Amino acid sequence: MSKKSIASLVSNLVICAVVAIVFAVSFSPSSVSVFENGPIYKGSSEKKVSLMVNVYWGTEYIPEMLDIFDKFGAKTTFFVGGMWVSENDDMLKEIYRRGHEIGNHGYFHKDHRKIGYDRNKEEIEITHKLVKQILGVDMKLFAPPSGSYGDTTLKVADELGYKTIMWTYDTIDWRDKDASLIYKRATDKISGGALVLMHPTAETVKALSDILSTIYSKGLTVAPVGEVISGLSTNL
Repeated sequence: MSKKSIASLVSNLVICAVVAIVFAVSFSPSSVSVFENGPIYKGSSEKKVSLMVNVYWGTEYIPEMLDIFDKFGAKTTFFVGGMWVSENDDMLKEIYRRGHEIGNHGYFHKDHRKIGYDRNKEEIEITHKLVKQILGVDMKLFAPPSGSYGDTTLKVADELGYKTIMWTYDTIDWRDKDASLIYKRATDKISGGALVLMHPTAETVKALSDILSTIYSKGLTVAPVGEVISGLSTNL
């Protein structure tokens, strides 16, 4: 093979290698979001899990949920909607008084993937200021309503100092009003670092004691999301 042919072959191989690298980087799971602070689906703790409660409604079931958490010595995270907070500041104070972490769930329960930069910012920022006014705390965790987010959402959350939180397992208790099904979804595959999504519903209250009993029987404890994800060096 001539020197010219060898040079041409080497050049083509280099081009192919570069194209392959670019393709791999562009389509690898870690690069789905262009932002460092991507959504978190699971924590790093080997012994702690969180039963994260999203709140826009179901206020009447929260006191019993709090009593059950107290009975087991469990602390968790309540992600609260700003609209709910504006009408239930006393209940928000009670949740916080019981030792639970408070997270941001937007104001009007919008589809954050479909709204622009300014509206994303308003939803998070107004709720943040409202909770800060009532409790004097700065929330750091944001759970997008319905789990819907886009790169704009991640960018805004990052700029506001928030981590975007998703879930490992969803009880779908808002749809399936079946305590046994809620229990199964919350416990079947439970392991350290899991973030389990639930809401304040009648059937969730019925299932909650059994869920907590099973979690503790596996040598796990229930903790706020902030503790469960604290060991993550980078967001997922």
